[in-house]
Amino acid sequence: MSKRNFYEVLGVSRDASERDIKKAYKRLAMKYHPDKNPGDESATDKFKEVKLAYEILTDAQKRAAYDQYGHAAFEQGGMGNNESADFSDIFGDVFGDIFGGSRRGGGTQRVQRGADLRYNMELSLEEAVRGITREIAVPTYVSCNLCGGNGAKSGSSPLNCGMCHGHGQVQMRQGFFTVQQACPTCNGRGKIIKDSCDSCHGQGRVQKTKTLNVKIPAGVDTGNRIRLTGEGEAGEFSAPAGDLYVQVHVRDHHIFTREANNLYCEVPVSFTMAALGGGVEVPTLDGRVSLKVPTETQTGRMFRMRGKGVQSVRSGGIGDLICKLVVETPVNLNIKQKELLKEFEESLGGNTAEKHKPKSAGFFDGVKKFFDDLTS
Repeated sequence: MSKRNFYEVLGVSRDASERDIKKAYKRLAMKYHPDKNPGDESATDKFKEVKLAYEILTDAQKRAAYDQYGHAAFEQGGMGNNESADFSDIFGDVFGDIFGGSRRGGGTQRVQRGADLRYNMELSLEEAVRGITREIAVPTYVSCNLCGGNGAKSGSSPLNCGMCHGHGQVQMRQGFFTVQQACPTCNGRGKIIKDSCDSCHGQGRVQKTKTLNVKIPAGVDTGNRIRLTGEGEAGEFSAPAGDLYVQVHVRDHHIFTREANNLYCEVPVSFTMAALGGGVEVPTLDGRVSLKVPTETQTGRMFRMRGKGVQSVRSGGIGDLICKLVVETPVNLNIKQKELLKEFEESLGGNTAEKHKPKSAGFFDGVKKFFDDLTS
């Protein structure tokens, strides 16, 4: 037995409450625990010393004897050393999660939940924006109807495991403390099947293609995932089923592209309309709308049509449709059309050229300055 004063070992005063003693013990036990100090014999000795001090000072009778007689009260049998006490009994509340199970050998059955599944669903942009209910077929495991999922033959039932007595865990002694682990006989299930079900062969589940109606909310986008709780694989031996995740992929659209909740499209206009102005029909997911093109519109100009985008799945807000005007160059011109264009180009020349072509004038002035700087 350690000859150090037990109060000094735990770093508490002689009038410390049981709560203070327990708090000090947990702190020191965590510090000197053998798992945190592998191969360190001095740490192991300190851990034993701390544990013994805790055992004595949290027992009212032992503490009273220690306060009166000191270590002599426990020598030569006194009130019993009990230095090899079951570690899980006095420290399970600290390390219970590490060693598993409940304290004092109660144990818990290990239930293996069924696997989660993923289903890839491809949608058109219109379907994703408006929402849709679609029927899907998912190959999976479902609970066996013949045995009700317990894996036993009709007319029989699973029996409690004789090794763990139905707890699913057994205690194993390792040095001076006890740990719990899954029962090797029943693999942690707590049950043994003597006569297996003819349909599922003792697994409690069978393979089947399951048909489901999946409701896709309006506004989903590529990468969104819809969780269907309990629609994954059934677990073995009546264990809970996993979940089914529907992974959404939206196909590219021939007119619109999407960024967040906004839609984008390019609208071609003739250079005559771009110069003189006019109106053009623009497609939206709700039908056609008219867009007014101002005079002297340059190619690439953006026009925002509010509320013509996509409704957000989370906030419910609706994005916009953003139209980019692209001035289209005419092709397949005949001789007369080419001559008219040449006359038109000549009419823009002379001293007034910069007035009609502000971007060109600015661009070429910048190019000239760039080369002048290179040669200077």
